[in-house]
Amino acid sequence: MPQTTENRLDIPALLARLPLFQELLPAQINQIAAQTREKRLAKGEMLFQKGDPCRGFYVIVFGQLKLAFPSASGHEKVVDILGPKQSFGEAVMFMDRPYPVFAEALADSLLLHVAKDAVYEQLAIDPSFARRMLAGLSMRLHSLLQDVESYSLRSSAQRVIGYLLQHCPNERHGQCEGAVTITLPTSKQIIASRLNLTPETLSRIFHDLAEAKLIAVHGKEIEIPDLKRLREYDF
Repeated sequence: MPQTTENRLDIPALLARLPLFQELLPAQINQIAAQTREKRLAKGEMLFQKGDPCRGFYVIVFGQLKLAFPSASGHEKVVDILGPKQSFGEAVMFMDRPYPVFAEALADSLLLHVAKDAVYEQLAIDPSFARRMLAGLSMRLHSLLQDVESYSLRSSAQRVIGYLLQHCPNERHGQCEGAVTITLPTSKQIIASRLNLTPETLSRIFHDLAEAKLIAVHGKEIEIPDLKRLREYDF
């Protein structure tokens, strides 16, 4: 990880490696870095609560965060699970509204907070930066629409199988075949909430898929002996 001689983070170097900023000139990177602050979180620590003001957006350097809605009953609905190089908070920043969710670290994490003013300055002078930010927001919207479609039209088992396939290498390119072992990125309870399932339903589906010899579950390790069979499973 880029660090200065004083053992502090080299924020310009970190920003330059992120997809959103890769095409910016060094002078532009330095302008953004001047208004960017690092934020370290321990596992289980809250970054912000629902209703907190939004003064910029975050980029994850390393670690993992969840975004979730709280409820009066103490349960929560996980909206997203985010990892390195992913950003969040841009839409809320542009709307100038408080956060509609809370953010909690699922692992020790390092984030960069990019101030709103720095973003607005770059949007005013660099059309390509605006296009990349719009592309990122559009991808997030597309993901949310896919979630709505999944919850409305797909069965519980279809959602689980789709989630497992998402975590297979090259699955997006249709090149994921044969046997593979994947590691679940977080706890089964959080994954269940992300898929709009109860933990009990997720466990039952894992059990049913294991009984059909489509997967083998070893904690967070999921062995898939035949991806084609899993993809084409009729349930």
